[in-house]
Amino acid sequence: MANAGAAALGMLLLFDVFFGRPEQTAVETLKSVGGLPAHIAGRFEDIGACQRSAAGDYFIFDRRAHAVYSVPASLEGPPKEIVGVGVEPGRLLRPSAFELTPDGRFVIADSPFGQPRVQFFLESGARVGGFTLPKSGMPQVTLGSVVVSGVGSLEYNGRSIFISLPEFGALITEYNSEGTLIRSFGELRATGHEADRDVHLALNTGRIVINPQGGFYYVFLAGAPLFRKYDARGALLFERHIQGGELDEYARNRPTTWPKRSGANEIPLVMPVVRAAAADAAGNLWISLAVPVTYVYDSAGERKRIVQFSAAGILTPTGLSFSRNGRLLATPGCYAFETKDGRAGASR
Repeated sequence: MANAGAAALGMLLLFDVFFGRPEQTAVETLKSVGGLPAHIAGRFEDIGACQRSAAGDYFIFDRRAHAVYSVPASLEGPPKEIVGVGVEPGRLLRPSAFELTPDGRFVIADSPFGQPRVQFFLESGARVGGFTLPKSGMPQVTLGSVVVSGVGSLEYNGRSIFISLPEFGALITEYNSEGTLIRSFGELRATGHEADRDVHLALNTGRIVINPQGGFYYVFLAGAPLFRKYDARGALLFERHIQGGELDEYARNRPTTWPKRSGANEIPLVMPVVRAAAADAAGNLWISLAVPVTYVYDSAGERKRIVQFSAAGILTPTGLSFSRNGRLLATPGCYAFETKDGRAGASR
């Protein structure tokens, strides 16, 4: 055990020699300045996403309830269920990902009977289209609120949908709204576990983030913490390691081997270190970690801030989104935060 700890520490020091360590940055505490009141947020079982429309209305994706709700910007009246549970088109079963778009629509991935499906809806909850995806042979697995297997990350720009499907050979796969494959891009990273397909794919699962300034970010959920930036054509611009004092313990204790599974239906338990990611209007990438801090990187890939969210206590976000006024919404709880540089809780 001591030898293993020494080896891990040695690897950490070797990592520092090659990649360096970022300068120590003071942790900012951002205090909640609004969001859903507790008496409304408390009605939901598991808020997987909380996003606001152009009109300011809230849209709540409740993963455990297999449903989507709307709450008016005025916060008057109870939440309205606009999409409910069911296997037929226009309903949800085992939903895993949600995205609200500026054009007044939202898209959801679910998996009735193990068949991955993507559906498009108007803000009213009316279904306007959808398609199924090929079965990957891997079950959908959720650890807490993080989907680590299955369609756990998707983005929609109003024309195309971008999905994380490393099991099909690329990090990002693009489909049009009819389900026609347009392209795949993003080479899978080397993991040292290529001989064990399940582990290799788990270490390549990630969050796709559309950069409002153009292109994409891809943030790996588990394994060595890092992210990549791609341009709009899908060409790799750079790769950056995610590191800092807050991750030292994770680096020391991160598993490097997963024993062979004896059961045919067992898969490796690869714990994620990244819980959520989003980009603001300036193209800065916000990455929330399993430890209660969020790293903010600028468009050049340099870490510029470390923030901690304070609402009803310290919050470890499971979902992040930015509203049109620049405020950040964080789940669980659907709290709102000002994100400009400065002291916590400053309001516009």
